[in-house]
Amino acid sequence: MAMKPVCRTVAVILGTAATVVASVPASAQSGGASWYGSGHRTANGERFNPNGMTAAHRSLPFGTRVRVSDRRTGRSVVVRINDRGPFVHGRIIDLSRGSARALGMGGTSYVSLQVVN
Repeated sequence: MAMKPVCRTVAVILGTAATVVASVPASAQSGGASWYGSGHRTANGERFNPNGMTAAHRSLPFGTRVRVSDRRTGRSVVVRINDRGPFVHGRIIDLSRGSARALGMGGTSYVSLQVVN
């Protein structure tokens, strides 16, 4: 069963008219990444494992596997989406502490995402 790509539209507001600049599929994004290490339950209802290879994304379906590549370190890791977020402007993914460590992240970093089949 093929999944329909989720798109994010970036618009520039000029006066009262909006002009669409680009439409970026959620399956091929680049942007800021952060990490988190505490919580009890994820948005899909499972128990949060801070050392797991999981992540939060705003729109990708739960269970989606995503290759996250850190542009600074050159490392990449495959994570499973099991939570929602991040809710901070400019960030596209929020990694569990375990996946952030595997990437060599300290705080935030610039990453690219690619959905893995």
